[in-house]
Amino acid sequence: MTDIVAELLALLDLERLETDLFRGTSPINSWPRVFGGQVVAQALVAATRTVPADRPPHSLHAYFLLGGDPKVPIVYEVERIRDGGSFTTRRVKAVQHGRAIFASTISYQVVESGFLHQAAMPAAPDPETLPDMKAVLARGLPGIPAAVARYFARERPIVLKPVDLRRYLEPGPQEPVCNVWLRAASALPDDPAIHQAVLAYASDMTLLDASLIAHGRSVFDPEIQSASLDHALWLHRPFRADDWLLYAQDSPAAGGARGFARGQIFDRQGNLVASVAQEGLIRPKTR
Repeated sequence: MTDIVAELLALLDLERLETDLFRGTSPINSWPRVFGGQVVAQALVAATRTVPADRPPHSLHAYFLLGGDPKVPIVYEVERIRDGGSFTTRRVKAVQHGRAIFASTISYQVVESGFLHQAAMPAAPDPETLPDMKAVLARGLPGIPAAVARYFARERPIVLKPVDLRRYLEPGPQEPVCNVWLRAASALPDDPAIHQAVLAYASDMTLLDASLIAHGRSVFDPEIQSASLDHALWLHRPFRADDWLLYAQDSPAAGGARGFARGQIFDRQGNLVASVAQEGLIRPKTR
């Protein structure tokens, strides 16, 4: 296991303060606020630790209320809403400096069989045929914005391989569709809860940016103020987050300084393992 993945797993291994009270930390880096995917994943971990292992999570709905402070711990308060015959519901509130920064509701269900259908995975080249972004950037990629290059060159626990880089290389509005292969940077333990938390973390990495493609902009644009406002995640079937997953994203609407984006996550075999939806702030900065 690489050091960077070990650091992610350490972030997800919350300290238990009381029966339904947990504490998490943030990595020490230059980011001015806590990464939203980290808070989603930590909240999922906190809730899951209060639910029997035979009831995996199937949906998460969350709101980002305030930007998180990476310099201080985050306290996660879990409320046991319901323990039913088939479903279990938990509410999680994340608190810093005495104020709620995040709130979510997470539902769990006993494993059942039933009707089965899914959308087809979009056509995409195999991840092994796509270039390693670090290697490409090391050789130099003319035309790519410096902020985009820094983002993809950064060492992180999730490996990203965009299927198409034209949106960064060809200025102007394009169809708001973005497909990215992703996986953990090294092997993970077999515990399904870890894979669910890692996918929750990764699901917030690229989604909001899809809402700016139609306008020829990106979240890396210094003239754009962007932030996730809410986040929804549905887990359809088991998967491994350390094997390649295709994150197919699009944005059907934007307005009122908000962009709406949705994503479908497929495994290598074409199984739809998760769906994501998010609305975020995409506000042009004014002088």
